[in-house]
Amino acid sequence: MTHTDDATASTTAAADPRDVGSFAAWLAAFSDAELTDLLRKRPDLAVPPPSTVAVLAGRAEQRASVARAADDLTTLDFGILELLALEHADEVGVSRTQLQEAVGSRATKKVVDAALRTLRMLALVWGDKTTLRIVPAVVATIPWRIGLGAQPTEALDEPTITAAIGGLQPVESEILETLSKSSPIGRTRDAAPGTPPDRPVQRLLAAGLLRRIDDETVELHHQVRQVLRGEAVFDVTSLTPPKVAGREHKPADVNATAAGETLELVRHCEDVLEALGEAPAPALRAGGLGVRELRRISKTTGIDENRLSLLVELLSAAGLIARGIPDPVPAVDGGESYWAPTTAVDNWLHAPVARRWHSLAEAWLALPRMAWFIGMRDANDKPVAALSDEARAPSAPRDRQAILGLLAELDSGQSAGAVEVSRLLAWRRPRWGARLRVHAVARTLDEAAALGLIARGALSSPGRALLHGGDAEGEMHSCLPEPVDHVLVQADLTVVAPGPLTPDLLEQIALVADIESAGAASMYRISEASVRRALDVGMTAAELHSLFSTRSRTPVPQSLSYLIDDVARRHGRLRAGVASSFVRCEDPALLAEVLASPVAASLALRALAPTVAVSQAPLRAVLDELRAAGFAPAGEDASGALVDLRSRGARVMNRRKAAAYRTPAVPTDAQLAAVVRTLRAGDLAASTKGSDSVRSDGSRAGSAATVALLATAARERASVAIGYVDAQGIASHRVVEPVTVGGGQLDAFDPASGSVRQFMLHRITSVTRVD
Repeated sequence: MTHTDDATASTTAAADPRDVGSFAAWLAAFSDAELTDLLRKRPDLAVPPPSTVAVLAGRAEQRASVARAADDLTTLDFGILELLALEHADEVGVSRTQLQEAVGSRATKKVVDAALRTLRMLALVWGDKTTLRIVPAVVATIPWRIGLGAQPTEALDEPTITAAIGGLQPVESEILETLSKSSPIGRTRDAAPGTPPDRPVQRLLAAGLLRRIDDETVELHHQVRQVLRGEAVFDVTSLTPPKVAGREHKPADVNATAAGETLELVRHCEDVLEALGEAPAPALRAGGLGVRELRRISKTTGIDENRLSLLVELLSAAGLIARGIPDPVPAVDGGESYWAPTTAVDNWLHAPVARRWHSLAEAWLALPRMAWFIGMRDANDKPVAALSDEARAPSAPRDRQAILGLLAELDSGQSAGAVEVSRLLAWRRPRWGARLRVHAVARTLDEAAALGLIARGALSSPGRALLHGGDAEGEMHSCLPEPVDHVLVQADLTVVAPGPLTPDLLEQIALVADIESAGAASMYRISEASVRRALDVGMTAAELHSLFSTRSRTPVPQSLSYLIDDVARRHGRLRAGVASSFVRCEDPALLAEVLASPVAASLALRALAPTVAVSQAPLRAVLDELRAAGFAPAGEDASGALVDLRSRGARVMNRRKAAAYRTPAVPTDAQLAAVVRTLRAGDLAASTKGSDSVRSDGSRAGSAATVALLATAARERASVAIGYVDAQGIASHRVVEPVTVGGGQLDAFDPASGSVRQFMLHRITSVTRVD
């Protein structure tokens, strides 16, 4: 709100004492604790700090502020506001007894009293204990037609509505679609009695999908509107929340399933990071990740595209991938930007599984984006790209908190379906109905399940801890199975890991074998290429034999021993180094065979001696070309030791931009208490009568008069009311007791804060001596 708005509010408060003045007087009677609670529940009222309660009252009645406060109201709250609106409580007082009679048997007096306390604390309902008034702007926030919720009718159930809609003709469906996307009230002459029954409107009236209001007006049933819009169906006339018929599961089973999903999530993230490290994905001109690149990564990793969309959003939110110029630059136009892993990836990959999960889960909970938007059509009928602006949704974190918060209210191990969750949330937050549709809730629950926050429809222990600020990482660590330090080697050269392997064993097995299937128990396959990969990084045949003999709980098959010995015997007979690169071999005949092959020309190999040749190609290119030609070279350094030349993948700097959507800062109790003190001081200054008065106009004479009056008050220890504009341009009035004047500032005791404060003289706009 601007200062002009504050001034307008003050003028309005003074102009109409029957409405705003009474409301302001009601607010002025609040205790400091009650005012602080009001500002905590409606923080927009405190920005900028109001100078008086009259200004606060004006803000509290403005439509935008009332709409923000109404977002958190339940169907019960709106039902009470609707009944008060029907009794014209925005103009005259309504007795508490009259309200209870209107509610009838739909809610007990105790329930209504609790709702009224909530509405009073939000300053949407005001008045004494026996007479109730409502803020006029409240009427416009009720999410249905006034009077609809006050006239209980037979509720239509969803199966009946769905069946009726399925049997409609195209013209009838078009009428319902039009009313569902706009106002539910429609004007037509076909509503009059005597209209031929074969007319579309008459058929819809007969089917119970429309309600006749008068001869020329019809209304779409609220439940029919909910079905057509994909929202959860509930009766707006019901003042009691829908029941959740949860199903019971053993908490241990829920946590075990969540742990399995966590292991799968972390493994898939590793695969995506590896794929982007090996081949960074070019960024779209608008900044997202194109459909073609997403499909390429999906094909490379074997991950479903829908799941992959979620993974790239998580990795970006956690700072593990970013857009930039990677190092090394891909072998394409270097002027483009790419999506590639950041420098934070290496630390993340070596962290414990629970810590890696925690960074991803935290990022998802606060992510102002909807990953399930990806692939849908935007306003221009184009598919929404991953990591693009079209997937932004500022309300997403709040919606996730609401959905998971509802599951957290259930007992441990108790589950609820998407329809039940959506229906109860729609009753609790009817103004959120369009955001909390069944499809949206179902997709959010799917994402939560993929992250291990829920399993079997119930909130897991790590998910509950994350939601409530507990030790989520510790909870997940306790849910994960204990790492095993052994494997089972099979005769078909497969290696079975009966659980998650210890980090050192996992690194060795991943080096010497290729993974075939992952999960709680993983399977790897050993091949000639995988054994050669282990030898390339410096392992010897003896070390490989020792690895399998000491870590395998099953006998090592003879075929594996033969494979290791055979590959090791041929491995390294041909050596390549840097000259740019060199190739050496103890067998002159083998080197002569290499020089006579076509690969020698492509590498520009030149023999220096019967056992040595050099090339201008990089060492990695020499090794790759020789292996592609059927040879088995090994890389070595200047000392002759084998070197590990595996690619670490491309990396970009993680220059994370400031979030486009930030959660508004929550004011502290101390800040709110300071605002309340300002209110009290402003009211005191406004109600104080004075004698001598000086208004500073910025001239030298005006400034001198201001200083003289303040100096006199300081000598006589008299109080003055001053007008003051702070560094933020916020004007206020307060009564202070001057102590000293000099050096361009006034030191005065401020009764509102109970301390001596400093006021710059050039910011004082007026001084009035208090009698």
